[in-house]
Amino acid sequence: MNTRTLSHKSPALSLKAQTVAALIAVVAAVILPQIFHFIGAVSGLGTAVGEVFLPMHLPVILVGMMAGPVAGAVSGLLAPAVSFALSGMPTALMLPIMMTELCAYGLLAGLMKNSKMPSFPKLLTIQLGGRLIRAAAVLLSVYAFNSAIAVSTIWMSSVKGLFGLVLQWSLIPLILYSIERSANHE
Repeated sequence: MNTRTLSHKSPALSLKAQTVAALIAVVAAVILPQIFHFIGAVSGLGTAVGEVFLPMHLPVILVGMMAGPVAGAVSGLLAPAVSFALSGMPTALMLPIMMTELCAYGLLAGLMKNSKMPSFPKLLTIQLGGRLIRAAAVLLSVYAFNSAIAVSTIWMSSVKGLFGLVLQWSLIPLILYSIERSANHE
């Protein structure tokens, strides 16, 4: 399997296409965690399953890599807010952190869209950038706004989310390759 993205610069999508892509990503980023929470509840594992698999990250990173930085950032910003409004998750305490983190993932993925870097290193760069932004948001929340969030959540969320990161390493290049392949066959 070729893990490179398109070798030429992808054409910019229309505003309408970017809007539709962002809306689809928001819907997916709201529905996927609910599926994982349901599976966790049924299996007795609880809602922590979402923290392990990081299901909100997948559609946000994908839309950024396919539709660009604006669609990625907007979907990353809106997905946690819509999820909170509909389900109460993430918690109000974590909502600004998640909005910041996912916005960063979407933005970084969009900025990396036309990079000639292979998919896997590109994804690692996006993940590292998103995690660093999350850490900065937690630190800002704790030290500037006296939030009740523990600084240890920076490390704990990274350890809990390792399986989700590995899942992203598997799924995102595969999905991008499949889309590229079908686009090249048309």
